[in-house]
Amino acid sequence: MRIEIYTDGACSGNPGKGGYGILMRVPEKNYQKTFSKGFRKTTNNRMELLAVITAMEKLKSSENDIHIYTDSKYVADAVNQNWISGWIKRGWKNVKNPDLWKRFIEMYNKHKPKMHWIKGHAGHFENELCDKLAVAAAASPDLEIDIYFEGLEDHSLF
Repeated sequence: MRIEIYTDGACSGNPGKGGYGILMRVPEKNYQKTFSKGFRKTTNNRMELLAVITAMEKLKSSENDIHIYTDSKYVADAVNQNWISGWIKRGWKNVKNPDLWKRFIEMYNKHKPKMHWIKGHAGHFENELCDKLAVAAAASPDLEIDIYFEGLEDHSLF
């Protein structure tokens, strides 16, 4: 079954309040669902990456044909330009957001999605919807803590 995932991240200030938006769609079943979450202090790249990770973590089966659409070159190029292989070989040395990239690679290896880059803020309906979800999540009064980013987690555990 084909599953289409559209994601976007937003940040008010960088770092600042941030959020992500996700649209997951199963075209053959005419089904879709949206998700979003906001954080009190984070970065735009963390939100872009966390959106993709969260979407893959919601998948119930690894037997589907997954297509992820993101306007983040940071995320898309890490896969499509194979940057991530070098990062893994170097043990994540000098890589920003290693906590998220480690989660990403686990889900990526499980689901083997095809990563598509789309131009942001260019009238792409699904991308615009995800952007609205991300911005609204970042503006929400109920913001979560990005524990790793804020330095509240013991990094020696990774």
